[in-house]
Amino acid sequence: MKQLDFYLDFISPYAYLAFEKLPEALEGISHSLRYRPLLLAGLLRHHGQLGPAEIAGKRAWTYRQVQWLAHSQGVDMQLPASHPFNPLGLLRLALACDAQGEPNRYVCETIFRHVWRGGAEAADPLRLAQLTRELAPARDPQSEAVKAELKARTEQALALGLFGVPTIAVDGHLFWGLDALPMLRAYLLGDPWFQGPAWDAAVSLPSSTS
Repeated sequence: MKQLDFYLDFISPYAYLAFEKLPEALEGISHSLRYRPLLLAGLLRHHGQLGPAEIAGKRAWTYRQVQWLAHSQGVDMQLPASHPFNPLGLLRLALACDAQGEPNRYVCETIFRHVWRGGAEAADPLRLAQLTRELAPARDPQSEAVKAELKARTEQALALGLFGVPTIAVDGHLFWGLDALPMLRAYLLGDPWFQGPAWDAAVSLPSSTS
């Protein structure tokens, strides 16, 4: 049985799409899956990057593409009323729903669909309060312990080499993005390509830029 860690932030439409398609990608494969909420903005700041929704032109393309992907893959999806938004309340709620900070699939599904279905404001305080009542977290999402846990989870992800979401970690390998799901499945099914030189050689490829 393979242990997989799915790193996510509810702000990411690609993370939502990957979440919805992941069961299909893992069909027939013995595995255990843990969901790891983190703050995508923390990863981007560390690497000196902007999110796709913060770049003119790319912002519009991102929204067009994710809606096309949802349409073509049969995933129910509507953009929230505004995006990007502050996801901290949703991330802390997810962590608070488990004593060990490991939300189950139901919790993550409920929060993802809160954001990406219906077209409402994802971070609206009244909706967040209603969502909190629905999920009945085991801990206070606004406690200092939960806040510190989210920060620590983000720092741990950086230490593993994460630079974006969705990322799935297995056996020390990182698979980033919705379009990496077929690659992940091939790895889990034992595709011999992963035993060849290409994976490790990619790290040592020199750059000729100054």
